[in-house]
Amino acid sequence: MKSLFKLIKEQIEYFNLARRLSLYELKSSNKNNYLGMLWELLNPLTQILIYWFVFGTLRNRAPVEVNGEEIPFLLWLIVGFLVWIFFYQASIQASKSIYSRLRMLSKMNFPMSVIPNIPIFSKMYIHIGMIIIAFFIYQFSGYTVTIYIIQFFYFVICLYALTFAFGLIMSTLSTIVRDVHLFLNSTLRMGLYVSGVLWPLTILNDFPKVQAFLKFNPLIYVVEGYRYAFLGRGWYIVEHWKYGLYFWALVLILLIIGSVLHMRFRRNFIDYL
Repeated sequence: MKSLFKLIKEQIEYFNLARRLSLYELKSSNKNNYLGMLWELLNPLTQILIYWFVFGTLRNRAPVEVNGEEIPFLLWLIVGFLVWIFFYQASIQASKSIYSRLRMLSKMNFPMSVIPNIPIFSKMYIHIGMIIIAFFIYQFSGYTVTIYIIQFFYFVICLYALTFAFGLIMSTLSTIVRDVHLFLNSTLRMGLYVSGVLWPLTILNDFPKVQAFLKFNPLIYVVEGYRYAFLGRGWYIVEHWKYGLYFWALVLILLIIGSVLHMRFRRNFIDYL
């Protein structure tokens, strides 16, 4: 627990610096594009339309039931996909964040535990921008704001906590063994198909054991929470409080593992250049 407390202290102390660096990196990575950071929004929008066309066609554009009410497939897909694309991109970038900056960090007095936060914050700016666009899409589609939108802020915290905990572990392992990053890039792509993003888990109602196994994926908790918040279909936090306990228990375990690994190896990171 000592490693975890030290890790949290470093995140709080260097929060503003990590945030400024993330904004700088976001701007610099798009400075040579004619449309600049607009591409960061166009890319996920294009992917949503592609997946809607493919999977919507397979399902004959059939609506999806959310808490007893049928929702158009595209509206059901949007926020779920935004959760996944953030987790995927932020995790991939966080996993290589330390070893890609080792030469710079070796000359600076800067805690390496903060480094994974830089790409995560960068992707969070994009995520919030996409959420704003999605918000207006839902308004014009007849799904106006309800009191249930309040839980959205809770699920943003859930998404960040899960991504940081996972990214911290992967950034440490990827620095020690570069193959971890390549393996992660391949396996996370499969996560799109088992996270309840492209098809509803209710399809597996006749296979309860398979359905229960897939729900061990903590990202499903966040995906469904986002949908309940934006579609105004109930208090997911209350209705699925046991799932919430499992989610935070898993995040805490990942944070403890990540903090211990990071503190154990970070003094030797420079040896892995």
